[in-house]
Amino acid sequence: MAKALFLVASLLILGDVSFLHASFPPSIISDLAKIVMDNYCSPEKLAGMKEDIGEAHSNTEVLNMPDADELASILSEEVGTTVSDPRVKVSYEPNYVPAVPQQLPPLPPEQLVAVLQSSIKLDILEGNIGYLRIDHILGEHVAEKVGPLLLDLVWNKLLPTSALIFDLRYTGSGDISGIPYIVSYFTEAEPLIHIDSVYDRPSNTTTKLMSMPTLLGQRYGVIKPLILLISQNTKGVAEDVAYCLKNLKRATLVGEKTAGSSLKLDKIKVGDTDFYVTVPTAKSINPITGSSWEVTGVSPHVEVDAEDALTTAVKIVSLRAEVPAIVEESATLIANNYAFESIGIDVAEKLKETLANGEFNMVVSKEDLETKLTAELMKLSGDKSLKVGSTTQGLPPMDYTPEMYVELIKISFHTDVFENNIGYLRFDMFGDFEEVKPIAQIIVEHVWNKVLNTDALIIDLRNNLGGPTTAIAGFCSYFFDGGKEILLDKLYDRQSGTTIELLSLAELTGPRYGSKRSLIILTSGATSGAAEEFVYIMKKLGRAMIIGETTAGSSHPPTTFQVGESDVFLSIPTVHSDITAGPAWEGAGIAPHIPVPADAALDTAKGMLNKHLVGNQ
Repeated sequence: MAKALFLVASLLILGDVSFLHASFPPSIISDLAKIVMDNYCSPEKLAGMKEDIGEAHSNTEVLNMPDADELASILSEEVGTTVSDPRVKVSYEPNYVPAVPQQLPPLPPEQLVAVLQSSIKLDILEGNIGYLRIDHILGEHVAEKVGPLLLDLVWNKLLPTSALIFDLRYTGSGDISGIPYIVSYFTEAEPLIHIDSVYDRPSNTTTKLMSMPTLLGQRYGVIKPLILLISQNTKGVAEDVAYCLKNLKRATLVGEKTAGSSLKLDKIKVGDTDFYVTVPTAKSINPITGSSWEVTGVSPHVEVDAEDALTTAVKIVSLRAEVPAIVEESATLIANNYAFESIGIDVAEKLKETLANGEFNMVVSKEDLETKLTAELMKLSGDKSLKVGSTTQGLPPMDYTPEMYVELIKISFHTDVFENNIGYLRFDMFGDFEEVKPIAQIIVEHVWNKVLNTDALIIDLRNNLGGPTTAIAGFCSYFFDGGKEILLDKLYDRQSGTTIELLSLAELTGPRYGSKRSLIILTSGATSGAAEEFVYIMKKLGRAMIIGETTAGSSHPPTTFQVGESDVFLSIPTVHSDITAGPAWEGAGIAPHIPVPADAALDTAKGMLNKHLVGNQ
């Protein structure tokens, strides 16, 4: 109310001034206000304006006003600011001639063909990609008149294409009735779809725009890729078409954000003056979003400069042509190699169903495909390790001197001896057995010997992200007595179809910690892979107390597979721990004996061991 009063008061103040200093009739401001109130497409922004006009009439403040053009500029700024809509503008145009809507003249067929060919650009690009550019959207009635020609000259040539690029980058005009006409060619005949709602303020009516059950010619359908090119020069009806097809998830928009203009702008004469007010008299209300593209514009899915939009669109279409084969091959790789055979087969079948349901139809880049594929695989399998993998190669081997190895080990391992002779060992990655073997003696001297003679040991794996599992058997063996071979775990290798027994080692570098002294392992939600296998074994065999959080539930180190001839690579777990003894840790994680937040795990472990060791003295 206050905002509306401010607007009317401001206008009427200016009206008093105009009357005193120029040849403007005193009614100009009230006429202007009435035009806005009766025609502006969002009347909720004008609440209370009508009631406040009477109060504003009493204002007699005088301002020094310039000429008519400057007055129009000030009025335009006041009105546009008050209703927060830059489309509302006041202009002074003594020579204005209202535009007459263009009518298609009665032309002989050969001339009509020439007109249509000059206004529509058609091409068939490499890869059987159709390209269509129109700079004005015809209304339904005009389209019906030239329909047969449009079919012969344009549409029937585009129907056999594998994908269509629809160029609206230069489309700045059109007829509202053309919206359902265009959109319907990219939808099914049934059921009818509520495409848009158009509210017309002067008549105070709302018209539902529905898809059309019958069309001249065949539909392009809902399966083949449709790319719309848009730019900041895409305006009005073209914006509505783009917004509708975007929210129906039928088209991918590439280019720049559109102009954010209006579905319908009317220029209305203010009384008997030469002032005019341009007002958006109708607005679009999308039934899916409940909002409109007007003022804000339509944002593209893929934002690029307008001049690069066509090239980008062609790349997207080319990628989408490869997607079915990539997804099908991914399903085959998973079915044949995933560690848990029945799950792998089920995931593969569901992935194919996902492809058939069109879940990959809207990918716009290789990165987008990889993200989508990873998300689907994790959703279907519940396995964080089944995903699109990386082809990044490891660092080449280096020739380390003994001194360099010592410094590397100091960085990689952290040791301490706490009160009551409690040892502490932390490392955040498992190494490959063949790589660790040559430096095992150095690790024993600079790490292991520091905690070897403690009365209890805390192994901190809260930040251990895993690594190769080849050193697991050896590391476990340090915490059991020699002279007896222990079955640590059974590993099923899906690729070979064999089960491998993981046994403790008879010979180790350096002395064992043995089976008698207390051992606590700290875990967190980040504890992954090889670290989980170690925790799983030590918990299953009753050798360690686990304190902290449930582990990540990842997997044994996965194998990377190239998907067909593409540059997409899948990371597939191919090995799993024996599940005959209980639930697998892969995908589920390992629950601690004593669950506490990760940052409290060390203090909890020290407290338990201190109490135990002091009590045994």
